[in-house]
Amino acid sequence: MKIIVSTVLLIFIGFHSIAQTDSLNDKQIKDKVLQEIQQSLDKRTMSVDSTVGKLDQRLDALDKSIAATKDANVKADKLFLRVQALEDKQKAIEQNELNIYQANFQSAIVNLVSMDREIKPLILFNTTKTFFDQLDAAGNPLNYDGYRNWFAGFNKYIKDNKNNEPTLELSSNLLTFAGCTTQAVPVVGPISSVLFASMSTYVSSISKKNKELREQSKEMITLTMKISQFDYDKQETEHEWKVITDELNNLQSLYQNILTKDLSLLNVNTTEFREQFTNESDADKRYQYLTVLRQKASNYVLQQTNNNPKDWKEYIYYPMMDVQSTKNRLGKITFDINENIIRYDDLFNKYKNDSQIGGQITNLQGKLNDLKNTFDKAFDPLDYISSTAKMYKII
Repeated sequence: MKIIVSTVLLIFIGFHSIAQTDSLNDKQIKDKVLQEIQQSLDKRTMSVDSTVGKLDQRLDALDKSIAATKDANVKADKLFLRVQALEDKQKAIEQNELNIYQANFQSAIVNLVSMDREIKPLILFNTTKTFFDQLDAAGNPLNYDGYRNWFAGFNKYIKDNKNNEPTLELSSNLLTFAGCTTQAVPVVGPISSVLFASMSTYVSSISKKNKELREQSKEMITLTMKISQFDYDKQETEHEWKVITDELNNLQSLYQNILTKDLSLLNVNTTEFREQFTNESDADKRYQYLTVLRQKASNYVLQQTNNNPKDWKEYIYYPMMDVQSTKNRLGKITFDINENIIRYDDLFNKYKNDSQIGGQITNLQGKLNDLKNTFDKAFDPLDYISSTAKMYKII
């Protein structure tokens, strides 16, 4: 399970550290370009609104003049002017629609390429080995005081008496099969039930005169059962990590396909993109490159209006929806990761006051808090999902 988990937390730390040393981090760069797109659209919208407003006034004046005119020739001239005004108004409305599509597609491209530096750190977020190594250690009885020596005595008892007791023979075979007698003890699954039965037999075999060993054995069996329950309880959370990891891997594959396709629309090859954005450590250069891509996106929309006058919107709309859908999935994954971190906290609260394993759990909570703080500094799932829903201006 540790291998699976350590694949959904180290490059994340590396990317995050790089971002903090830049003059602007990745989110700030993206937000700056998106803000510039919005400001440009606002200026264009104001200009169009002003034009439409003046044309509306002109149309009102022409309507009144036409209604008051008796001369047929004059009325015909004014009707012609009215048609021109209507055509100019329609052109202004169409220009406004084009402006919005250009801004929306620019936003889509900027968000899409920015995800390249968001997904990779998230995949590597699973490399916070300190926490997950310690989590595995807490689930291994051999890491608790006195257990290794006691288990060695128990294992010797099994070997010495396995020919006289079927349960002991079965335990011996299963422990040999699992190869766990020196590194770890199988505390969950079918093997554990046989192991517990053999432990009970071991305690019963100890002379009442050897009170110290009997008490130690009862204590070690109790510890084993507690750890078994702890491992059982954390399996659900670890299963969720696997689900998250699988979803993240699927998303990365989908993202790469969409990225390659959309970059090709702008006549940008992936090698150039990697050099000038993904692997570029200079924040100012990444910002400049986003500005270039933004202009290419705007030109692409204009090109489609010329090449496909009737259905040009389809060539813009579907790529926009692909980007929004992908961002929404990424936002959900970050939300699920955050929820899974919280599940660990709930799990630790259940065991932290236990006299035998509480110390290990308390140490784990400290590592978990470090993990959560690292994640929270880089991701705000609810804000990410909310901003995704609002990334386009409605036409």
